[in-house]
Amino acid sequence: MFKTRLLSGIVLVAAALVTIISGGPVLAGVLAVISMIAFFELSKAVGLHTEGQKGNGMEIAGGCGILLYYGVLILVSFKPELIVISNAGICLTAIIFTLVLFMFVYVFSFPKFKASHVIHAFFSFVYAPVMLSFLYLTRMLESGNFIVWMILISAWGCDTCAYCVGVLIGKHKLAPKLSPKKSIEGAVGGVIGAAALGALYGFLVVERVIPDKRIAATFAVIGGTGAVISQVGDLAASGIKRDHGIKDYGKLIPGHGGIMDRFDSVIFTAPVIYFLAQMMINL
Repeated sequence: MFKTRLLSGIVLVAAALVTIISGGPVLAGVLAVISMIAFFELSKAVGLHTEGQKGNGMEIAGGCGILLYYGVLILVSFKPELIVISNAGICLTAIIFTLVLFMFVYVFSFPKFKASHVIHAFFSFVYAPVMLSFLYLTRMLESGNFIVWMILISAWGCDTCAYCVGVLIGKHKLAPKLSPKKSIEGAVGGVIGAAALGALYGFLVVERVIPDKRIAATFAVIGGTGAVISQVGDLAASGIKRDHGIKDYGKLIPGHGGIMDRFDSVIFTAPVIYFLAQMMINL
């Protein structure tokens, strides 16, 4: 299992490197696929999708919303002059349009779906597809080719550091009913580790490329803040699984589970890094 998990992790990191470095339509397209898979994993977890079912109106509406949303992002990559609203405006428009689609299905197929199905579908759309899109939005910022890596440093760096510290000195449970293996010591170690990795990345990489900028301390703050949020994301995804009695969201990634199992912390961290970058970074 460890070997399988390690090999899968290496492939994921390599794929992330290639995709994020490419940016633009490549990154948006890959995120659209990942978002679609994550949406269906969530819809299945919360009971919107049943085993053996090929699809239903709510899932189809969600899929259409995802395609429209990322389609606009990709279009803007090719034709940036076409954009007439801000990135925040694009996100809000997509969210509202997709909610209307869900309500359209709800109304015209009544009483097939209940109001709770609309809530589950809308939650699944915002939770994964919209929040994951902030990886792309961060990459497309000015100097986003540097900033976007802070999302992975905060999420995956924190996860690795928290695991190592937890194994070595973890004694006090962080959330015993939700995730018995996580410790307070590990959580603190994850935050400190992510902050240190952010500082190192800023000092050894960014400051070497842009020598007149001193960004290490800022990246340390962003890394530590992102790490706190990433752990909330991890625990939130675990809570949903426990609520619905499932071990993993899927089996797509050997040794890791589904997209939601691997990207749970990234999903929460990406929007936070995007907004922190807007407020704190001027490269």
